[in-house]
Amino acid sequence: MAAKLNLDKLDLQIIHEMMETAEISYADLGKKLFVSGGTIHVRIKKLQEFGIVKGTKLNVDLKQLGYDITAFVGIYLEKSSLYDSVAKDLMQRPEIVRLNYTTGNYSMFIEIVCKDINQLRYVLHDELQKIKGIERTETFISLEEGFSRNVQVARDV
Repeated sequence: MAAKLNLDKLDLQIIHEMMETAEISYADLGKKLFVSGGTIHVRIKKLQEFGIVKGTKLNVDLKQLGYDITAFVGIYLEKSSLYDSVAKDLMQRPEIVRLNYTTGNYSMFIEIVCKDINQLRYVLHDELQKIKGIERTETFISLEEGFSRNVQVARDV
């Protein structure tokens, strides 16, 4: 059984600060939190080893790069036992950026990002409908993203 990591106040402060501004250097973060840059480096490495920190991610305005369509798709599975095989197939489609196994009407819910409506149509009709185990889908096109943010992690233990 894997050991459980006990997060202390410094770990939570590092997570909070890095979620706000991931491009901050370890040295600058160390100054802000009154520890050395080396301490920050060691803590980040520990958080990565325990799977708490899963890398860093560049926040890109996809519309500026020509990706004009974001859609959410509810997926009905023929049987819930097909989740793993369907998820594996969905992971192969680069347009699908998020997958959740859900309760409620849908078995799965995915987010798709496409350059245009033709690409979305192709993904929905020519790719998703051919995956074994998908019974049917329901698609919702996003008109605007009001905001997107990380959860606020408590900085105190």
